Amino acid sequence: MHPASDIDAFIERLAAVAAGPAWTNFFDHSVPANALRRENLRLYLTQMLERRPGVLLVGEAPGFRGMRITGVPFTNRSMFEGPANSFGLFGTGAGYVLPPEAAGVPSEPTATVMWQVLAELEFLPLLWSAFPWHPHRPGQPLTNRTPRPFEAALGTPFWQALAELSEVRTVVAVGNVAHRSLLRSGLDVPKIRHPAHGGRAGFKSGLEQLLLK
Repeated sequence: MHPASDIDAFIERLAAVAAGPAWTNFFDHSVPANALRRENLRLYLTQMLERRPGVLLVGEAPGFRGMRITGVPFTNRSMFEGPANSFGLFGTGAGYVLPPEAAGVPSEPTATVMWQVLAELEFLPLLWSAFPWHPHRPGQPLTNRTPRPFEAALGTPFWQALAELSEVRTVVAVGNVAHRSLLRSGLDVPKIRHPAHGGRAGFKSGLEQLLLK
């Protein structure tokens, strides 16, 4: 098992990346509430590494109603406020803390779909994003946009470090943006449908086929 210092070092590297005008590093040290997001991510990675996941699912990028608020990939406010899920993760009393600005933010629907499908399949992978910061339209932080190729390249060392840290056996791209990013890094990986925008059935069938191999 990797020591907690490895996880802390990973998060500090993530927090140290200087954001551009059209994206936000919601882990950086300039905003006090980001300390809660760093702690939430540390807790998630600690719990997941203890479970020794065999697969790393790499999505596109955090949304302003999801990881941008919570600090944890593919999660939203309601997951932290309700009961723990079927894997015993999140929920009240688990140590995760929402920043004050989370109040009233609608829950990111993609995160809900993601965890519903994982529960149905009883499959718990490690989750991450090709671009692990929040891309938005310039001057409009409460929007989402697709990360550009050069931006996704900034995220490559982080999913690579996470794959090494967690000792996963398989990396899988969730959606086209992640797949192109992983291919550009030289890694030929399987791709499954992203669960957003009506992709639930395709995402589930893609995971089912993956689990059969």
